[in-house]
Amino acid sequence: MKFTDGHWLMRAGVTPAYPVEVLDAAPTADGLRILAPTYPVRSRQDLQSGAVLTVDLSAPLPGVIGVTLTHHAGGAARSPRFELFGDGHPAAHQEITDTSAALTSGELTVRVSRAAPWRVEFSAGGRVLTSSGENDMAILTTGDGGHHLRERLMLGVGDAVYGLGERFGPLVRNGQVVDIWNADGGTSSEQAYKNIPFFLTNAGYGVFVDHPGLVSFEVGSEDVSRVQFSAQTQSLRYFVIHGTPKEILARYTALTGRPALPPAWSFGLWLSTSFNTDYDEDTVNSFIDGMAERDLPLSVFHFDCFWMRELSWCDFQWDERIFPDPRGMLARLKARGLRVCVWINPYIGQRSPLFEEGMAHGYLLKRPNGDVWQWDLWQPGLAIVDFTNPEAREWYAAKLDALLDLGVDCFKSDFGERIPTDVAYFDGSDPELMHNYYAFLYNRTVFDLLRKRRGERDAVVFARTATTGTQRFPVHWGGDNLSTPQSMAESLRGGLSLTMSGFGFWSHDIGGFEGTPPAWLFKRWIPFGLLSSHSRLHANYSYRVPWAFDEQAVDVLRSFTRLKASLMPYLYQAARVAHTDGVPVMRAMVLEFPDDPACVYLDRQYLLGGDLLVAPVFTEDGTVDYYLPAGEWTHFVTGERVSGPRWVRERHGFDSVPLFVRPGAVVPVGAVDDRPDYDFAEGVTLGVYGLADGATVTTTVPTVDGDVAATFTTTRRGDTVRVEVDHPPATWRVRLAGAEPVDVTGSTVTVHL
Repeated sequence: MKFTDGHWLMRAGVTPAYPVEVLDAAPTADGLRILAPTYPVRSRQDLQSGAVLTVDLSAPLPGVIGVTLTHHAGGAARSPRFELFGDGHPAAHQEITDTSAALTSGELTVRVSRAAPWRVEFSAGGRVLTSSGENDMAILTTGDGGHHLRERLMLGVGDAVYGLGERFGPLVRNGQVVDIWNADGGTSSEQAYKNIPFFLTNAGYGVFVDHPGLVSFEVGSEDVSRVQFSAQTQSLRYFVIHGTPKEILARYTALTGRPALPPAWSFGLWLSTSFNTDYDEDTVNSFIDGMAERDLPLSVFHFDCFWMRELSWCDFQWDERIFPDPRGMLARLKARGLRVCVWINPYIGQRSPLFEEGMAHGYLLKRPNGDVWQWDLWQPGLAIVDFTNPEAREWYAAKLDALLDLGVDCFKSDFGERIPTDVAYFDGSDPELMHNYYAFLYNRTVFDLLRKRRGERDAVVFARTATTGTQRFPVHWGGDNLSTPQSMAESLRGGLSLTMSGFGFWSHDIGGFEGTPPAWLFKRWIPFGLLSSHSRLHANYSYRVPWAFDEQAVDVLRSFTRLKASLMPYLYQAARVAHTDGVPVMRAMVLEFPDDPACVYLDRQYLLGGDLLVAPVFTEDGTVDYYLPAGEWTHFVTGERVSGPRWVRERHGFDSVPLFVRPGAVVPVGAVDDRPDYDFAEGVTLGVYGLADGATVTTTVPTVDGDVAATFTTTRRGDTVRVEVDHPPATWRVRLAGAEPVDVTGSTVTVHL
């Protein structure tokens, strides 16, 4: 939201009040409290009227400092609030002198100058990271009666801003205006399904604005040298988080919650009925038979909306005109080794028998006058479940629980963005704050049921909407993309933006959701889809079985599905890192190479885990441009070696994609390629790529349940490479780049270069 009219003037109706100096600074139990008048104080008379801003500084975690701005503190507490997690024992140091007040947490220090001009400075390691100066922090009233709190933080020359949720424009947010307000807007506009009030920079810091409602960000836009954020509130808290990009994500997710670890089976290929297509059990069986006949590994089958009767969404009852024996059908699918997913949403159409039930018990959102809130978009007379009501949550979960009893394994938790504000919640929550936060309550209800029924390591959803904290309930997919190369690129940008916002896992609809892609585009999209954390074939009006395009599409899908399965020892360890440390599986280049200027703006390639570079091909003729940072990179499939830093332009057939191993990496590859869930350690091959003399690399191979199966230590000394393992599998192998693999039985092997 813009308040100024250029550099010199305010917009019509806007009245600002800025802190000018420190009147008082005092220690508190967890930090400092500063009183900052918005006018100069020269005598007692000056203290009798005028706005004073209270600034509270706190340290919930090492390397994290909270700043709370408060104008009028007498208002009723507004809910909901984000769930935050401190360590309980923040190591913060307070310092108050005649010239400043400072708080230090880890290496991060915030210092507030006591005298005019007003200045708040964040520094680490003797370097100023960012600052808020004169006329940056503000109380702003508008002509319509609005009361806003605003903060502006300085951007240094070359500072780039990332994150703020799943956004589909350029990865670097500089120059963009971002409103944190969830919307069902597809992937080709400035609207987003997953708006997250958190950004990170390449300048050693990130910022999380702890406000679940509408937060407006002006990222180098209203003032091109500042990141501005504002909200209509009397109190606003933000956290400055210090570190490298990966350290910032680790600290942000420590504060807001780490992703759960999805089950290994969820990393396999998902196939859907699609949405508005015609299907019944015969159609489903024809798809599954077709996959098996063509030797295409399949892990999950998904039933989209029309598993329920039309105009009854959601009643959570199988349409027995189409699926007369759902229990038997699901049993038959599971006998073939498949998991089953079904589509749900938090809406109840008026035709659904659950509408009367929900209305009678007070489980549906109401208007302020007590009427059930309804409209005719999506379903006639649609109502919305009120997840602030504990009994409504139990009621909704019980309907899903019955589906689990039938044999369903997981849910596609769709929708949840178009949440109205002209409503009254059961628990009195503020409707403006609940608009975004509804996504958290909805997905937590679904995920908690799955965790309760299936266990901590076997729960997964396929969710579209999110807010801060929803990263705890994976997986999230990119929503309704188009079947165009432009939308393929949009999808990648959205995924990288989301993973730069604290989300560990992400997927998208291979080939696009809206429309039918030409065969060439579908085949180009397959490698990108399979080299994502999660991989799904799904669409709106057309099927996504590969033989609907051509036989080559079948071959391409087979090749990359099997490649992904063989990479599961590597990928599932990357998933464990996302779960334990908050560093995502799919990583923007700048996340791994923050000191390489060429990586700042790259958004058409990424790292899968820490050691595999992927550059999807977006063109029909196979031309692709990609960048390799410093060192000797090795193509994972062909073994070709290319030295960076350099840009590469080349052409690829449909059966290949730039897929390079990072210099000095050790990549474990499994012995199984027809399923994602197997014994990752047994028969594993350790690929050793360009290990420097004297270097040691530790490689963890997980179990299928997410524990540690074996830890390999690889060391190079001159022309020999020695590999040791603590819990040796019966058989394993070592393969130096460009050489044949060496079979090993036992705990140690030495290989000569």
